[in-house]
Amino acid sequence: MIDYEETCRNFRINIPEYFNFGFDVVDAWAKKDPNKPAMVWVNQQGDEKRYTFRDFSRLSNQIANIFIKYGINKGDRVLIMLPRIPEWWTFTLALIKMGVVYCPAPTMLTPNDLKYRVNTADIRMVITDLENADKVDSIIGDCPALTCRVLVDGEREGWISYPVELEYPAPVSHKLICLPGMRKTKSTDPLVIFFTSGTTGNAKMVLHDHSYPLGHIVTARFWHDLRSTDLHLTLSDMGWAKSAWGKFYGQWIEGARIFVYDIRGRFNATEIPPIIEKYGITTFCAPPTIYRMLILADLDKFNFSELRHCTSAGEPLNPEVINAWRDATGLTIYEGYGQTETVLCIGTFRCMKPKPGSMGRPAPGWEIELHDDDGKPVGMHEEGRIAIRTNPRPPGLFVHYLDNQEKNAEAFVGDWYYTGDKAYLDEDGYFWFIGRDDDVIKASGYRIGPFEVESALIEHPAVREAAVVGAPDVIRGMIVKAFIIPAPGYEASDALVKELQNHVKSVTAPYKYPRAIEFVTDLPKTISGKIRRKELREMELKKYMTEHGNQVEN
Repeated sequence: MIDYEETCRNFRINIPEYFNFGFDVVDAWAKKDPNKPAMVWVNQQGDEKRYTFRDFSRLSNQIANIFIKYGINKGDRVLIMLPRIPEWWTFTLALIKMGVVYCPAPTMLTPNDLKYRVNTADIRMVITDLENADKVDSIIGDCPALTCRVLVDGEREGWISYPVELEYPAPVSHKLICLPGMRKTKSTDPLVIFFTSGTTGNAKMVLHDHSYPLGHIVTARFWHDLRSTDLHLTLSDMGWAKSAWGKFYGQWIEGARIFVYDIRGRFNATEIPPIIEKYGITTFCAPPTIYRMLILADLDKFNFSELRHCTSAGEPLNPEVINAWRDATGLTIYEGYGQTETVLCIGTFRCMKPKPGSMGRPAPGWEIELHDDDGKPVGMHEEGRIAIRTNPRPPGLFVHYLDNQEKNAEAFVGDWYYTGDKAYLDEDGYFWFIGRDDDVIKASGYRIGPFEVESALIEHPAVREAAVVGAPDVIRGMIVKAFIIPAPGYEASDALVKELQNHVKSVTAPYKYPRAIEFVTDLPKTISGKIRRKELREMELKKYMTEHGNQVEN
């Protein structure tokens, strides 16, 4: 993207009536250039594997043939719970080619989490590895729809073994057995069910159709700034939509290679710089938590000469982290915004001047406004709900929440989809994240976004991590409370509390300062690394009710 306004005026993604990512992208690349590299895989022990598009085409065909043998059909729902191993891609591609709806799940799920997902989504087959098979076996009796279990790396009673199936009674053909209509998935056919992280109740099912990969052209081409010669690394678990953002669809549509770092054991962010240097990673995307860890490492001793573009999403980055990263690498972190329900829909692109802490501007093809509670546009610098126009519907916007009419009615109003996030718009058209609807703190007549206070706190050298919530208060109804993990070399004290409060007053509006500060050793987070502010709020409310009974102000 050279010029933002011109690109937005002229950019279109054409959605054909029929589209299948497996056939129309992966197999197409394999046919055009059989030796075109698609993936570099490395684990924490230094083992390495490399794959071409032809490899993925042939392997996914073999797996699809195995599935056909066991009666898996178009429209069936299959849960895939694997770590960052190549089999995640080969099995998922096989499901896509068959028109089977896949449902990715993180390996960190508990058996109860797994049972909820399997039953809620009416899952017929689970694909996993030996390490996670016990979880599936422990719930099989409570999951009536679950009839098939597949192991990708071994043998187990009652399970289909991928290694065995490949060789017995004879090697499985790389030529796909085409059942009637199998190559014809409509763009509107269901493709994938993502479960949201569930920070506000049970996880919701987000349905995307087969046009969803095309929506990630924006994510990869404009936000990641990918070229066909790039080697791209996104750090994310395979169980979340972020893997689709940075490790699958858009990258391969653009013809770039993906770099997969298979993290199983204890992870230290200092593992990443030598990998970037050794393999010549050119584009890099990581959540804010990773960047916060990385800037504490000795980055000066690494050569980042081939790294040319860095991005981050998931939650806003604190400006001081962006500055520290730029000082160490010479590169700006380009922030972006999207959800499980979308592709990249707001971003900072190379043709734009980055504003540290801002999400950026609407992605090409996306019309976005900020609305008040009545659905009317708000003014500049006024807080509003992020609203995405659905007529015309932008490629990459989800179809709906499955089996959740109440949530659909709340999210889709007229020609708009309301994301549940709040932001404000500045005079240059940049969006600035404020918080989730349920994260915004109403204190002393003010509406305070927790991120603003967290950003101010984390600028102080004594703060390693911070989470801010509203806590009930007898006098004020609600106050700002901060939970802080001290940085190495600092200890909790009344003097430090006062110092941090004065610091926040000095860098942001004084009314936002935390009237209460609690020092902690860790913070509750989702599996994907986002702070569970809801858990902290509930803890504070419970504490208040114990001390003051029913005096809390709603």
